[in-house]
Amino acid sequence: MAVGTPQVTAPLPPEPPERLAHSSESCRPASEILMRIGDKWSVLIVMMLSGGPLRFSELKRRIDGISQRMLTLTLRGLERDGLVTRTVTPTIPPRVDYELTALGVSLREPVNALGQWAFDNRPAMLAARAAYDGREA
Repeated sequence: MAVGTPQVTAPLPPEPPERLAHSSESCRPASEILMRIGDKWSVLIVMMLSGGPLRFSELKRRIDGISQRMLTLTLRGLERDGLVTRTVTPTIPPRVDYELTALGVSLREPVNALGQWAFDNRPAMLAARAAYDGREA
């Protein structure tokens, strides 16, 4: 090493805790949860509800391309998993509002981070796709 040149050594990353060991068996619980929150409709619904409670019809109007059946099924799944609450107000016709639970609110930050990552990295991924598709087979 030359005189006057500082020596820089990067510490090795810590070993992952045993609970983070990756195997088919250990990833199954996370995969189940990621399938619920990772589908396109769940993410959109969580983001729509992050601004406050909405009625079913408001959600349907705001989420382009979702069918009434898919919205119903996705809301039921989110409710079952404790991410959304459903409140029925006994009026004529009945008013049904959906709102994020505390657990659902805690999902906003990771979903926002993932969305930002996707936005930031889309050009690189499109370039990689083009390069891949342009290769000789």
